[in-house]
Amino acid sequence: MNTSVKIAGVEFKNPVMEASGTFGSGMEYSEFVDLSKLGAVVTKGVANVPWPGNPTPRIAEVYGGMLNAIGLQNPGIDVFCERDIPFLKKFDTKIIVNVCGKTTEDYIAVVERLGNEPIDMMEINISCPNVKEGGIAFGQDPKAVEAITREVKKYAKQPVIMKLSPNVTDITVMAKAAEAGGADALSLINTLTGMKIDIHRQKFAIANKTGGMSGPAVKPIAVRMVYQVANAVSLPIIGMGGIQNGEDAVEFLMAGATAVSVGTANFMNPTATIDTVKGIEKYMQQYGIEDVNQIIGMSKNW
Repeated sequence: MNTSVKIAGVEFKNPVMEASGTFGSGMEYSEFVDLSKLGAVVTKGVANVPWPGNPTPRIAEVYGGMLNAIGLQNPGIDVFCERDIPFLKKFDTKIIVNVCGKTTEDYIAVVERLGNEPIDMMEINISCPNVKEGGIAFGQDPKAVEAITREVKKYAKQPVIMKLSPNVTDITVMAKAAEAGGADALSLINTLTGMKIDIHRQKFAIANKTGGMSGPAVKPIAVRMVYQVANAVSLPIIGMGGIQNGEDAVEFLMAGATAVSVGTANFMNPTATIDTVKGIEKYMQQYGIEDVNQIIGMSKNW
């Protein structure tokens, strides 16, 4: 039974990784999960300088998921390269570094710094607010998506995954813009913007007022967007949004994703990623599927 998949020339032993920001760089979770059994570890977002993140409270539980407004708190690229990459190299898994920034120059600084590091791919988080454009996220303007993709590709030595925001009118427009800019792959979806008000404290539940909604409630939206994008561009897709188990993962693969990321489920079940790997294998055995690639994009033929 073959569970390996290939994205932009990089081969993964299975199609399961975790979503950036839900796993740190794997250090904490390595006590519960053998990282070598994952297709890849996707790191928390890293910027050119340390980011303090947003004021607290930054997380709130909601029906069917959670809201977060962490604000991409991270120690900066120097600490990341000295501490996190050497740790991850101990394991037989691929390393995907999530990159964030507030200007194009910020992104390029990190991409250049990672050029000679032993990582496999970069995932560019374009849901970051573009400070030069009044705070609108890079990923909400197709011209900005194409431009940032093209600039990053000029300096990138590893394949580039562009992470798309669902907070747009038509995600296929953003996917086509990333493809036009030279992206090697796409990941989607990032969180949906949401809000919760604590009626007893009579305050916003999160200091930032709004936060990113993730968890099981967003899965039908994510599956629909992955399907749309898979039919609009020719790039491989890493699908995510509410995946909790193998059956959820198979749904994304059928919709057109080549790999999947498990996010919010890690907070409730530290072994959610490994459970998902086993769940995909169980599904393949149940239906006599010898190669996981037979499942990918199956829905296009229906």
